[in-house]
Amino acid sequence: MFRTRVHSLAISLDGYAAGEHVSLEEPIGKAGALFSRFDGRVIEGIHRADAPITLDRALTSLWGQGIGAEIMGRRKFGPQSGQWPDDGWRGWWGEDPPFHTPVFVMTHHPRPPMDFANGTSFHFVDGTPAEVLALAREAAADGDVRLGGGPSTIRQFLEADLVDFLHLAVVPVVLGAGVSLWEGLVGVEDRFTVESLPSPSGLTHQLWNRVRAT
Repeated sequence: MFRTRVHSLAISLDGYAAGEHVSLEEPIGKAGALFSRFDGRVIEGIHRADAPITLDRALTSLWGQGIGAEIMGRRKFGPQSGQWPDDGWRGWWGEDPPFHTPVFVMTHHPRPPMDFANGTSFHFVDGTPAEVLALAREAAADGDVRLGGGPSTIRQFLEADLVDFLHLAVVPVVLGAGVSLWEGLVGVEDRFTVESLPSPSGLTHQLWNRVRAT
């Protein structure tokens, strides 16, 4: 069964999942507190970390399971805006991005794809959420599509009712400003069942599964 999935999206108590302004120095703006408890060692599997198997790590390890393609917004790929500069930028991750799948970057300025030796490829496409999801779904073959963020991109897919699953990690901080996941989405929770799991680390994990017609 194909799913469009969101994994390990850190969000503040007041609903912000990124800062307002992205720069080389601040890849998620002034929202670094959201990642104070994130352990990226386990995104490719719990076996990757020589550490106890905690609730946080176990849920984070679902990030790559069964994923055949990713969709992300332009600000997740880099800090540039407008026409792409000729600056050699290949993403925040250097020559070893963690995706290992086709990645579709939503932008109003399409450009040729970038390929990496580890199987990651970035495709820069302009289209509606439904159009981009169709491209990603074809590229994913038998896998699911992960929505990698940022929050404004995920919000577009929620508005279009194209999200099947969200794993939100609610961080006990109040940012006061930033990019909201929930802006304009009054009543979205009615389309999902929601389970909440408190963690000893202070995180609260929310698992949103879309209610499917029977």
